[in-house]
Amino acid sequence: MEESARPAAGETNTEFIRTSCKSTTYPNLCFSSLSSRSNAIGVSPQLLAHESLTVSLETAQSTSAMMLKLAHSQGMAPREVGAMRDCVEELSDAVSGIKKSLGEMKELRGKDFDLKMSDIQTWVSAALTDEDTCTEGFAGKVMNGKVKTVVREKILEVAHMTSNALALINSLAALHG
Repeated sequence: MEESARPAAGETNTEFIRTSCKSTTYPNLCFSSLSSRSNAIGVSPQLLAHESLTVSLETAQSTSAMMLKLAHSQGMAPREVGAMRDCVEELSDAVSGIKKSLGEMKELRGKDFDLKMSDIQTWVSAALTDEDTCTEGFAGKVMNGKVKTVVREKILEVAHMTSNALALINSLAALHG
């Protein structure tokens, strides 16, 4: 088990988040996205994982809404609109998986902890795959450069948030195992 997953005696909420985020792929993003929620998280690895999923969900939903709006804007070629719609569908699948994970996270106790944790890990991994598939849909597409850049940046942000959530979920699983 990693030391970063276990709160040190007297560690503050913010220090706990910073330490825990060191086990993620994007520690600075992890800390900046979760530090404002330190009162809700305390020094609980389970609440930390839950809040990271919540942030991932909020980011995916706002990105999806932005993309729907962009897809209906004027001046986009049919190919661009198609890529946007495909991506919105992938994001919708990701949102669904994250929502299921959040629901299961609330029930994460008792003798079926391992089974529930396995489901959560599967759904969050699938959400990450959906997000990656979405970014691939823009690779090599002849699109308005500015739109393509904005969309890719937003989708990468969602994917990075989800990756961090998965790392924190895996740390939580390791604590229990």
